Amino acid sequence: MFDIGWTELLAIIIVAIVVIGPKDLPLAIRTAGRWVARGRRLMGQFRASIDSLAHEAEMEEMEKKWAEQNERIMREHGDAAPMLPGVTGYADNGDDQAAETGQSASENTNAENAQGTSESVETAKKDVAS
Repeated sequence: MFDIGWTELLAIIIVAIVVIGPKDLPLAIRTAGRWVARGRRLMGQFRASIDSLAHEAEMEEMEKKWAEQNERIMREHGDAAPMLPGVTGYADNGDDQAAETGQSASENTNAENAQGTSESVETAKKDVAS
């Protein structure tokens, strides 16, 4: 950042000893170090906020791109799903039926599985009896 050579540093030290004095020099160096640390921290926070803003802008740009591509793909291939046999929409996970019965999809599926199991047991008992 600063291009200070040994000769410049030696000149700064000599001037500091003469102006400040050897007694107060450690306190002055400590104070200067604290100011430098605060400045670095402030610059780090500033840099992080700028990076964050740039990242958010890039993400918004990418989301717009993806939305445009998705829209284009849906326009080009939107009629492909009805051409497949038996495909009428998204996969059914039982949510529609669950909404009608007031149960969750997993409860509904568990009830169907239990019913199927009890029917299988009844059928097996009839087969054994005959």
